[in-house]
Amino acid sequence: MNIADTNINTTDIQPEDRAQHIRDNLRSAIADRRLAPGTKLSEAEVGTLFDVSRTVVRSALQMLAFEGLVRIERNRGAFVSNPTPEEAREIFASRRLIEPGIVAAAAARVTAQDIRDLRNHLKEEEFYMNQRGPDARRAEIKASGEFHLKLALVAGNTILIKFMDELVARSSLVIALYGRSGVSSCGHGEHGALIDALEKGDVEKARHQMLHHIDHIEADLDLRTTEGLALKDALML
Repeated sequence: MNIADTNINTTDIQPEDRAQHIRDNLRSAIADRRLAPGTKLSEAEVGTLFDVSRTVVRSALQMLAFEGLVRIERNRGAFVSNPTPEEAREIFASRRLIEPGIVAAAAARVTAQDIRDLRNHLKEEEFYMNQRGPDARRAEIKASGEFHLKLALVAGNTILIKFMDELVARSSLVIALYGRSGVSSCGHGEHGALIDALEKGDVEKARHQMLHHIDHIEADLDLRTTEGLALKDALML
């Protein structure tokens, strides 16, 4: 589903709900790498695209700034966050602390249906891996990140789910800025190995596999940048 599919007439809802709607659309465009790090988010342009006031837009941008996905600079405006190499390292260090615990919690709760759902998700990842072009690349990275969110859902801790949602989105920014094309998304085979370990109830192997997996993602980052779309095109409005 693209952003256009979820577009609604924002004039029919309350200001705070309109701000949330704009936040959700921008957040998806950032996490899916349709908006590149450093892209300026003009209040006037966003307001025109969504037919809302700059006050509503400002509220949406502040929500994203709180999540670390947007930076707001005095007298310059709002920009998609452009994480430094040090910030990138901190994001992956956080994932090393959190995700092995998520895997352990998931192993204690996982059901046969969860395993089937995770394996079905691997088929979606594989489909995008076999496609060509930037849209397929973005879809592959999105599906890879969603795998980690699905593990958090299996673990059943709502606080960790929220943390992972932010970490996955911020990881997408890092990959957009520093990722080598074709190699910096999550390893499909490594996801399969994680599922195998969970299915067997081998917690230590699953934890070890997750750490190896995160190391692999971070090791595939470099300093090359990628170009994003213009704001209007990225939002597909």
